[in-house]
Amino acid sequence: MTEVETRVGSRWLELREPADAAARSRSLVTTLAAELEGRAHEGAALTIRDRWGESVSHRRIVVHDLGGGGGTMRRWLAPQLPGPQHWVRHDGDSELLHDTAADPVRPTTNGGAVTDETRPGDLTRLAPQDLIGASLVTGSALLDRLTAAEIGRLVGSVVAAACPALLTLTVAGHITLRPSDPWDAVLEAALNDHQRRTLGDRELLGPDAARVAADSFRAVGWSVELAASPWRLGTESAELAGEWLESWVDAACEQRPELGEIGPAYLARRRRQLARGLAVTVHHVDLLALPPRGGR
Repeated sequence: MTEVETRVGSRWLELREPADAAARSRSLVTTLAAELEGRAHEGAALTIRDRWGESVSHRRIVVHDLGGGGGTMRRWLAPQLPGPQHWVRHDGDSELLHDTAADPVRPTTNGGAVTDETRPGDLTRLAPQDLIGASLVTGSALLDRLTAAEIGRLVGSVVAAACPALLTLTVAGHITLRPSDPWDAVLEAALNDHQRRTLGDRELLGPDAARVAADSFRAVGWSVELAASPWRLGTESAELAGEWLESWVDAACEQRPELGEIGPAYLARRRRQLARGLAVTVHHVDLLALPPRGGR
């Protein structure tokens, strides 16, 4: 996506990082790690040429992280996979990429080093040549901000690279709050409409994105595994929950202006409840796509 469309505050990324880490599916990572180990033993010593004509050995895991400007996926996933690893982080926000370029990362599961490279660019125009040499493609909170055509291009580029893809924290279109409120369902529906809104000539998929991506991978013979990855927010994450509640209500009211009188009162009520133990569950979906054996 373009820099204008993807710019988020570093404070928001910092707030959500612990919730993201707790939510993402560990079972999918276990499957992924086994897949990468298997591919290494099946002929990963092949040497190819990257986009600059330099040789790249597949004994080093090369991870292309889409929308990875904040570095959160790298910090979470790299220590759970074998190494050495080289991460290539793509993002439309060049400033965010620059600010996180030197962030430290813990060693991999076998003590391998993790190196990092940044590539600013428009993710909606990702092409197969951008993923040359990839061992793995990752992305977090990404798919729901794309259109069907953009997901089609992303899937096509991953398929051309013939490497696994782990795409996490796609919104699922469902929110649970305890205690409940009569206006919860109305605001949830408005938010879902907002996430499916049209931006210029782009019709975002929002909660439909994980299904569209899964169907696209399966249509070309790839296996796909989906796993729930809910945020579970409460008093221990009250600051994040408060920020999320405000953005949720703002988006719902933007989508349906007739909620303008209801939204502020609802938000104030929920903020008071948050201090007394309001539990918020924001449902997401993680997706792991694997190429057929012998696909590389």
